Formats: sequence, C-alpha cells, structure tokens
Amino acid sequence: MNTEAIWIFLTTQGVDFGLKVIGALIAWGIGRWLIGLAQRLVGKALERGKRMDPTLSNYLVSILGVVLNIVLILAILDMFGVRTTSFAVLLAGAGLAIGTAWGGLLTHFAAGVFLQVLRPYKVGDYVTVGGGVNGTVKELGLFGTTLVTPDNVIATVGNNKVLSETIQNFSHLPWRRVDTTAKVANGVDVNQAIELLRAEVSKIPNVSTEQPPDIEILQFTPEGPLLAVRPYAHTDHYWQVYFDTHRAVVKTFGAAGYPTPETPLVRRAVGPATA
Repeated sequence: MNTEAIWIFLTTQGVDFGLKVIGALIAWGIGRWLIGLAQRLVGKALERGKRMDPTLSNYLVSILGVVLNIVLILAILDMFGVRTTSFAVLLAGAGLAIGTAWGGLLTHFAAGVFLQVLRPYKVGDYVTVGGGVNGTVKELGLFGTTLVTPDNVIATVGNNKVLSETIQNFSHLPWRRVDTTAKVANGVDVNQAIELLRAEVSKIPNVSTEQPPDIEILQFTPEGPLLAVRPYAHTDHYWQVYFDTHRAVVKTFGAAGYPTPETPLVRRAVGPATA
C-alpha cells in the first residue's frame, strides 16, 4: 500500500515537486548572492560617506543581512505553498520551544543595541572584555563582539557577556602607562641611577613628551632597591616602548658600570662540637 501511494505521488506530483525543489535551490543561490551584493554596496556607500562610525556601519549591514535572509526564506516557503499566515501560526504554536532556544541570542542582540548606544568602544580600539579577553575590536556584530588578540587569533565574545562585565578600553585616552621595573645593586648611588635612567628612557621613540616617565624607588630588596620604571605611550606603541624600556635599562646600567644585583650570603658561625 505504501509503495503504491509513493508511486501515485511520483506519477502525479513528483515532477512538479522536483521542479519546485530545483527552483528553490536556484532561488536560494541567487538570493544569497544578491544579499551579499546588497550588503557590500551598502557597506561601501556608508564607507564613502565618512559620516558614520565603522562600528555602527558594520552593525547596520549585519541587520540588513538578517532581514533580507528572512525575506528570502519566506519567499522560498511560499514557493512550496506555505503561506506567510500559515507560517506565523506554525511559529506561534511552537513559540515556547523557539523562545527557549532563541532566548540567549535575543539577550545578545539586545546587549548589542545597548553597546551601539553607549559606545564604550569602537572598531580599532584595544580592549579587554568578557572577563579577560583582550584584543583589537574587529567587529561589533548583532550577537557578539569579534576581537583580534595580540597573538593574532580571532576571538568572539557574546554581547551580553561583554555588557554584563567590566570593559577596559585602552585606546580611549591619548596615552597609557607602561609598567616595568629595574633593580639596582646594593652600594650603587640610587639617585644617580634614577637620573641616568630617566634621561635614557625619555629618548625612546614614541614615549609621550607630555607625560614624563615616572622612575622612583618601588621597594627595597636584599639585592638592592627595586625601581619602578614607568614611561607613557599610546596603545599602538605600547609593546614597542615596553621592550625598548628594558633595553634602555640594560644599556644605562651597563654604561655606568653598575654591578649585577646579587643576593647576599649569610654565613653562620659553627660552634664547637659537644661531647
């Protein structure tokens, strides 16, 4: 009976159904290409205008893509005779299950809207978000923020996690403090070491000229005073200044002939042996 029903379906409606499937596949391919073309054109138009921030431009292009994809899916369903009203009834019947499955995405979407309004960062900023993920903002998407980490890895953090936790933006202010240390051996004139080091660090390329380097005694150790060496630089040059500062310490202390800090040895007297 089942074989007979299948045969009747194939002989009466099989060709029509097959043509619909082929038409749907063609419509999907062409539709996706047109959607990509529309997104690229809109993106280039916004970029040429130069009146809108790239972060907001990318966000609007993403929304356009989602809307056009929904329209394409509804159009393909219509080809199979599934009307929009019927589809809406079907969604309403499965509303609880869909709401549960999409609840998390909707919270990320809502958080993305708030991030666009509040603007704690923009594309190109170096930030720490989502409980410790740091990198340069590549995109603020509908549901997540994409970063390029310092070791050149793409990391995507959900917008809700970004908004609900601390956001550190290292690019917002004109300069950033570079924290390093240097240890001076016991017996060295620490004030002279500070002045020599301050002069050398100030010569490092991209060190801020508006904010002079902070070089002070941080603490005392058995090997000698530990200096806090803190120049200031823009985030774009942070690591260059960081490593150049270490080189400046080696160069300055070597030229001055300072000895290497060593841990003093404590000699204990050995008493006479007892019988």
